Amino acid sequence: MAKQPASFFPTTALDHAVAGLGAGIVSTLCMNPLDLLKVKFQVATSVSSTGIGKQIWYSLKDIYRESGFKGLYRGVGPNVAGNASSWGLYFLFYNTLKKRAAGGDITQTLSAQEILICSAQASAVTAVMTNPIWVVKVRMFTSPPGSPQSYRGLFHGFKNIVKVDGVQGLFRGTSLALVGVSNGALQFMAYEKMKKWGFDLKRQQSLREGRQWNSQVDKLSNTSYTVMSASSKLLALSVTYPYQVVRSRIQNDPQLYPTIRSTIFRTWSQEGYKGFYRGLATNLVRILPGTCVTFVVYENLAWLLRSTAAKRD
Repeated sequence: MAKQPASFFPTTALDHAVAGLGAGIVSTLCMNPLDLLKVKFQVATSVSSTGIGKQIWYSLKDIYRESGFKGLYRGVGPNVAGNASSWGLYFLFYNTLKKRAAGGDITQTLSAQEILICSAQASAVTAVMTNPIWVVKVRMFTSPPGSPQSYRGLFHGFKNIVKVDGVQGLFRGTSLALVGVSNGALQFMAYEKMKKWGFDLKRQQSLREGRQWNSQVDKLSNTSYTVMSASSKLLALSVTYPYQVVRSRIQNDPQLYPTIRSTIFRTWSQEGYKGFYRGLATNLVRILPGTCVTFVVYENLAWLLRSTAAKRD
């Protein structure tokens, strides 16, 4: 077995978990206003004739006029908790599963199918564990401030949902979240393969130039991580977006949208196929910068922990 990379924490999986946690916090703080709009557009059923750019701008202005800067960050607590815990848990499980699939040798290259399976498993476990946070987040984003349905915070939301809908209310949309693991699995399969290609090119360039190559202290450029993360997300999102609309509607209004089947039927009958892509443009505006920020921060934090551990050892 090849010499294993050094880790800052007891295991490399914990290094990746901490890097993912930090990346989730930074990206959420940057993108919360657009995330707020994305959910509002997903649960809306009326059709706007305004262009998406103007629609986003006017919506942000309306929120700011009614609630100030604080309104743009409504639900930021659950959003940070959800994204930070999701990314931290995902990278923890993902790297643990990758190590097991490689027989304990994390330097071994996995096939696209193995990456897909590891990513899907990690996404599924993470989705179930964090679903209650997303239910609170969606309802905080969509309820008017000061209304009876408004939640003061994450734990207030948990308490009210359990009181009204029971514990099962915290897990509304879980089955759709599990369908959504395909999004993360496709994205990571594409991203990992692109990253391997990038490192292969950089290693070959180092050898041609007579420079020493050390994978533990070397990394790709932030531009490379940005392009790879955006490309992989576009691929995954184009295939899996409709489930997000169905999930948001089920989580937001259980009376109007009680089941997956009825939600799909009602959306199709009232809005046609376009209803399943409501908020897509906003999602692209929000998710692509958010994805790029997440992966650039994650890769830099992971590299910092990895290189620090290598120098220490």
